[in-house]
Amino acid sequence: MVQRLLTVLILPFFGVLIGIGIFPGYLIFNAVENWSVSAGNDGLIHSLWFCIGLGMGYIAGGLGVVLVTGVFGAIFALRGREGRFPLKSMITIRWGIALVFHRVALLFLSTIVPSMFSTLYYKLMGLNMGKGVIINSSRINDAPMITLGDGVVVGGDATINGHLVEMNELVLAPVSIGRGSLVGGGSVIQPGCKIGANAIIASRAVVPKWTEIPDGETWGGIPAKCIRRADGSKPS
Repeated sequence: MVQRLLTVLILPFFGVLIGIGIFPGYLIFNAVENWSVSAGNDGLIHSLWFCIGLGMGYIAGGLGVVLVTGVFGAIFALRGREGRFPLKSMITIRWGIALVFHRVALLFLSTIVPSMFSTLYYKLMGLNMGKGVIINSSRINDAPMITLGDGVVVGGDATINGHLVEMNELVLAPVSIGRGSLVGGGSVIQPGCKIGANAIIASRAVVPKWTEIPDGETWGGIPAKCIRRADGSKPS
């Protein structure tokens, strides 16, 4: 009942949020369309400029939604809140609101990764990242719980979670990925994992919660296991 009530109350607010985000896109579209009319274009030429304005407005509006949700999401981001919390608690409510902001950003975020705009969004949401990090995924959840070292590459559609729900509790557990490591496309890293420097997570591997991966090792499979040690040898 409480969840349904919150959903009813919060949806109109997010409609307003999306409206604010797409407003710059509307201004750009309107400016291009008005210019075409004032230039005396008609027929196919005007239709072409109409579509160009629509496309430019779509891009600007999408970027606006991502950045606006990043700014508002930063307010509710749970920085430094590792632990277990009752589902009926203010921490859980704040986490839920931040998650919904991320869901709104997903309307366009996958279109712009990797880019300076998606990097800015993740930083606004609280993601801790070093220099030269490349994120080609929109599925990094619980940004304040995630730390990416210098030169980390996150492949397309990789998922990194900093939370789980078990025994009627919200569990927030940080994930750290050491410098120079590669997270393969489509892989999943669960809460509490510690991945060393220059490690490789193979594509579509699933790393179970609270797994520790030493420096330089390659892990793959479901669930993920070591398939190559740092010295190049294979486990027996």
